[in-house]
Amino acid sequence: MDRKKFFKIRLYLTGIVSITIGALLVWQHYHGGVPIHHIAADETLPAISNWWGVLLLPVLTWFLTYRIQKRVFGNKDAYLATTKSLLHVLYRFTGALLFGILIAVCFSFGYHDMTGNLVLGLLPVAIFFPIYRAECLLGFVIAMTFTFGAVLPTGFGTFLTLVAAGLYLYIRAGIVYAWSKFAPLLSFSKHKPQP
Repeated sequence: MDRKKFFKIRLYLTGIVSITIGALLVWQHYHGGVPIHHIAADETLPAISNWWGVLLLPVLTWFLTYRIQKRVFGNKDAYLATTKSLLHVLYRFTGALLFGILIAVCFSFGYHDMTGNLVLGLLPVAIFFPIYRAECLLGFVIAMTFTFGAVLPTGFGTFLTLVAAGLYLYIRAGIVYAWSKFAPLLSFSKHKPQP
């Protein structure tokens, strides 16, 4: 796949997201009204209407797919690396989509403790896997849009992305560095000749 084909995919995906969020909001409008969501589910805090999703979701999709394109197609002559990278993008997007659906379902059925535990479970996962990537945020936001609108998942997902980036890029790097210094000491002590 080359840049032009991926650009077409970006256009189609942004169009599909735009039509889908528009259809969802029109359906909600004629079936009881477009919901609003209070920040942190607290009635004293400001409410955000789902109508903002008409603007936010297509722009977010376009921007995040641009970030994916820039990362994947950085090396112009690496066709196999690009194919492998796109496969990883698809896996991460699907995983984030399923995770977002799981959180939305748990929250909708009243399992608020499980929802919190799932989010906390991301912290150790973020040390071992690059879940801070654009495709993860996009899948997470798209999955949670039906339940929470587009604004709250975008804000919360961005916060999680920043935390995951810190864990993967800095904490993990520190662990790997410490292990690289400590592991040779362990192997040296095992093979030390006896006097």
